[in-house]
Amino acid sequence: MVVELVRQIVSGNNNMKSTIKFNNLNSLFSKSLKNNINEYFNNTIQKKTGNSKLYTKAIILMASFVLIYSILVFVQPHWAISIILCLIFGVNLAAIGFNIMHDAGHNSFSENKHVNNILSYSLNLLGGNIFFWKQKHNIAHHTYTNIDGEDPDIEVKFMRIHQDQQLKKHHRFQPIYFIFLYGISYFAWIFYQDYEKYFKQKMIGSERTFQFPVKEKVIFWISKLVHALIFIVIPVIFVGWLQTLIGLLIAGAVCGICLATVFQLAHVVSETEFKSGDQPKIEEEWMIHQIQSTANFSTKNRMLTWLLGGLNFQVEHHLFPKISHIHYPALNKIVRQACKEYEIKYNEYNSFWSAFKSHVKVIKHMSV
Repeated sequence: MVVELVRQIVSGNNNMKSTIKFNNLNSLFSKSLKNNINEYFNNTIQKKTGNSKLYTKAIILMASFVLIYSILVFVQPHWAISIILCLIFGVNLAAIGFNIMHDAGHNSFSENKHVNNILSYSLNLLGGNIFFWKQKHNIAHHTYTNIDGEDPDIEVKFMRIHQDQQLKKHHRFQPIYFIFLYGISYFAWIFYQDYEKYFKQKMIGSERTFQFPVKEKVIFWISKLVHALIFIVIPVIFVGWLQTLIGLLIAGAVCGICLATVFQLAHVVSETEFKSGDQPKIEEEWMIHQIQSTANFSTKNRMLTWLLGGLNFQVEHHLFPKISHIHYPALNKIVRQACKEYEIKYNEYNSFWSAFKSHVKVIKHMSV
């Protein structure tokens, strides 16, 4: 039962090809917005990739990873302190994903492609696989955001989050168990789904296979072994299996909740729109669709923006995924102004909690 639950979490339709087209015949908004963004970078003489602020942040996050890990494994403080450090460690893992892996995975961390490629493998260090992630996230999610049957990230097993999904009996309880699902999503991802994708050589829920280069297969096994060595073997040797299990469960659950919640607040809230994958053509141009299906939250909170790698500026990220999150606060003003000129609704929540309440409202509404 537990294995089946873990297998199904966050699985969905990950088809790499789609017949869905966007209406880009009248793309005045897109052209205007792109020109304004390019003009901003030309006038400020900045690169669209990361800068010293991002590099400093990356160093801080990786140093924190090493420091917290070393204290937990080699110093072994009082159990109460260890629990607090495990909670912080879980946030730290998510922050590395938000800030380093995410930008590098979109080739926006650095102008140097080799740097982006190397840093994107930080996901492998955390137990995931960057090759699979790019197939699912960069291609499917960013192209067909919130389109039923096309965006794998809105197909969360045991949950109903939009009208096109079938209502089942257990959905009545999803306002209660959704946090539990978010908590185990990280474990389901790294300990089951990656292996399922590897051996089936296809995205979960899709019949279309993909080419898996030999190089990536070798990296897959080496990185999984390194992850097991760092997160399981070494801690078991130094602190014991029970302490390792407890620490891994705490850090992994926190990491999973952070990752899942940030995504859900960006796409599964009252203000965002969902579209059916049955229609061959979307009425709006691609950029307008991204704005309709995405929401920002708490953009004035600098600390949260720092931790989340600018993913609270999700609208700007979906419009310009190859621009580093360091620039999102500035881009936010330009995008909002363009939306105002073209009378396009711009979705943004003032705080994290207002967005979270909206997300819970959607979960409750979809449970009946």
